[in-house]
Amino acid sequence: MAPAPRTRHSGSPQEKGASGRRRARVLDAIVRDYVSTHEPVGSRALVERYCLGVSPATIRNDMAALEEKGFLTQPHTSAGRVPTDAGYRSFVDSIDELKPLSAPERRAIERLLDGAADLDDVVTRAVRLLAQITNQVAVVQYPSLQRATLRHLDLIPLGDTRAMLVIITDAGRVEQRTLALARPIDSARLDALGKKLNSRCGGSQLAELAKAFDSIAAELDPAESPTLGPVVVAVARAVIAAVDADSEERVVLAGTANLSRNATDFANTIAPVLDLLEEQVILLKLMAAMNDGVAVSIGHENRHEGLGEASVVAANYDVDGALAGHVGVVGPTRMDYPGAMAAVYAISRYLSDILTGK
Repeated sequence: MAPAPRTRHSGSPQEKGASGRRRARVLDAIVRDYVSTHEPVGSRALVERYCLGVSPATIRNDMAALEEKGFLTQPHTSAGRVPTDAGYRSFVDSIDELKPLSAPERRAIERLLDGAADLDDVVTRAVRLLAQITNQVAVVQYPSLQRATLRHLDLIPLGDTRAMLVIITDAGRVEQRTLALARPIDSARLDALGKKLNSRCGGSQLAELAKAFDSIAAELDPAESPTLGPVVVAVARAVIAAVDADSEERVVLAGTANLSRNATDFANTIAPVLDLLEEQVILLKLMAAMNDGVAVSIGHENRHEGLGEASVVAANYDVDGALAGHVGVVGPTRMDYPGAMAAVYAISRYLSDILTGK
């Protein structure tokens, strides 16, 4: 798997010189230790657990300097320090390369997703697996019809004046619509019309099919036009209706129980985060704004106040090189960022490969 592109925030200050490099290591150690233990981190613990090469007194001075710069805070006078949003941001921006998933994790992803039967199964398995790997709330957006292209369509007779339109997109998404036909039409002519539509429109974006269908209707043989013309119009209207109905997008969530298990990471209540997860449009807008590589939005960087104590890690997945949807996790700011970023990237790549047919 290719290295994941990273979205960085250039505003994270980095000091130069030996003391600056050491303080960056101290901050790194505090973030990792706090994420692991959920306990404020003191200088003695850092000396015992990490090879920093200096005394506890020097570490205390470094921690005070990091606190002054806003990277750390001290919850109680006698306690150690914990990272702030700025501290997590500096830590995330220092990650040059995502840690690879373990061999068992990779095998689990391959085995689970390769065995999926259809698009619904792929998305459901992917979101559950992401929640399981990260222990966070996982989010997977269905491939959008707004950006989808037509792989194939079928016209299936349901009687003399009714037919089923089956639309299959490039990502394997299947949409079905019932058509009311103005005149009776036999199955052979309906099948021939379906082949003509596929020949002319296969590979076109669904949002642009209406114009193509208008051209096809205009080119029909005059003898066939009274019967087949209304069918073409009905197909065009059904496709437009499907695309318009998809404007709110579809999202699948898994692992909301993980949020409850991490409830102590939130100063007040997890209710605002749970409410936001119900407002899927807001969540999708946030993920769409993080559309460059593997992106991380931390605490008060999130534009929605309900996520002031939460972080979002997101990535895109594509079909045939075109953006199809978003994948991500939502959890407290005390998150295993390297692990979450690696898992989100891996799932996004596997989705891209499976839906593209690689």
